[in-house]
Amino acid sequence: MSQNQNIEHLNTFFKEKLEQAKVHFERTIDCKHTEFDDLYPYMSEQPQFFWYKRYVAWQEVLTVVRLAQELELEWKHAFTEKQAEYIEKKVLDAKVLDQWYDNSTLSIE
Repeated sequence: MSQNQNIEHLNTFFKEKLEQAKVHFERTIDCKHTEFDDLYPYMSEQPQFFWYKRYVAWQEVLTVVRLAQELELEWKHAFTEKQAEYIEKKVLDAKVLDQWYDNSTLSIE
C-alpha cells in the first residue's frame, strides 16, 4: 500500500469512528438503547445511569477527536460549528445536552 493509500485509509477509518461516536452520543441524548445498556442491564432502572451513559459516550467522542487531532486529521466536518465548539471545550453539561441539536445539524456523507 502506498503512503497516499494509507492516509486515505486512515481518513476513512476516522471518519467512520467519528460517525459512530457521534451516533452513540446522540442516542444517549435521546435516551435510546446503546451497547452500553447491554453491558449493565441491571443499572437501567437507576436515574444516574443515564448521566453516566452520556458521560461514557461523550468521552468516546473526545477520545476519537483527540486521536484525529494528534494524527492531524480533519474531524470538524462531522459536526456543526456549535457541536465542534462544545467538543473543544470538553465539558459535558446540561447546555450541551439541551443545545446539541440545531437546525443546521450536519451528517457525514
